[in-house]
Amino acid sequence: MMSLRSTLPVLLVVALLVFEERVSSPSCQVVEDRGSSPEEGRKGGSSDDFKVMMVANLLLMGSESGYMNIYFRDSYMTKFFRKSFERLKPDMLVVLGDISAKGSELTSNKWLSVLQQFQRILGPFLDLPLHVVLGDRDVGECNRLKVKSVNQIASSLPGLDPAGCGSFVVSNISFVSLNAVALLCGNNDLRFSIERVIEGESLDLSRHAKGTTVLSNSPTEWKNDIGDFHQRENAVESESGPVLLLHFPLHWNIDHCGGHKSLAENIGSSLHQSSSTYLNWGYVGDGPHEVLLSMPPNATEYIFQALRPRIVFSAHTHQFCYHTHRDGTREVTVPAMTWNAKDDPGFVIATFRQNDAVIVTQCSLARESHVLMAYASVLALLLSTMLMAAKSHFWNLA
Repeated sequence: MMSLRSTLPVLLVVALLVFEERVSSPSCQVVEDRGSSPEEGRKGGSSDDFKVMMVANLLLMGSESGYMNIYFRDSYMTKFFRKSFERLKPDMLVVLGDISAKGSELTSNKWLSVLQQFQRILGPFLDLPLHVVLGDRDVGECNRLKVKSVNQIASSLPGLDPAGCGSFVVSNISFVSLNAVALLCGNNDLRFSIERVIEGESLDLSRHAKGTTVLSNSPTEWKNDIGDFHQRENAVESESGPVLLLHFPLHWNIDHCGGHKSLAENIGSSLHQSSSTYLNWGYVGDGPHEVLLSMPPNATEYIFQALRPRIVFSAHTHQFCYHTHRDGTREVTVPAMTWNAKDDPGFVIATFRQNDAVIVTQCSLARESHVLMAYASVLALLLSTMLMAAKSHFWNLA
């Protein structure tokens, strides 16, 4: 009996270490495997596959992090990234906005501390290609959005132009990322810069459309019929364009995805600010909730006509959602990969195959409440064992 009591604390510590190792590993399931043959699925992919790990809403605090973040959440986030890298072996990492919890309010030195925290957490991902999309917490809402501050933040992140957009090709896959925050902000210089990026990509898509199906033989022309956006109509077939990376989801019926509805719980009282706050976003749509959750219909239609995206990856809602738009374009909304946003973090793996198939895999991570419960249980058992040992020692002395 005494031997069991003396070894129980060691057994509990070993059990906790094993538990930590297991809960830091992601649990993944394929959501969509369009375009792959059954034989390819059974083989488990090809060496030519290109895997991109999509994460979002890290909400880092940098030098303003409290003890809970520094000694607990950041430690587990580092383990999450390491175990995900070891198990899934991605070829690239994409962050779909909101690296910082309040980057738009930070000084240059404090923003640098956020980037340093981000690098510490990434671990083995530092050796992979990395692309970061700007989110509203990074650059601010429309009433705070400044060209100079966006330029400064964009210059500190890989692959972004001064307006916060990016265009690149990796493994013959074309990607375009847009500063979606600026597209919500009415008629301002920054939004016009984003439109110029979209128009340039649209022209490139038209020039390289020889091998694609064209919807009509009419010449490409300027159109002005989508709200106040001025875009060049693209006659290329849907899903023939680049992979589109955004922070805000494109517009759809918000009842379609449970994640859109539950965002109100995550951002709390910010939904109940005065209506004048929402007018700063330029487009109010059906109400303030819709503005905070997705791009407006006019901006969405503008993007679809100009870019014909192959697939869209977005974030902001903190929830996973898989949606097919009316023209057949798929959009994947990536959940938050942090306990600072909600209790069940996660991410997405997009596998691009040489036959143009895109496999979408949803990965979930451990709930913070489960981890804390395990720690509390082990601590209670340790205290109980120590108390029993103390009582036994006291009675032996008596």
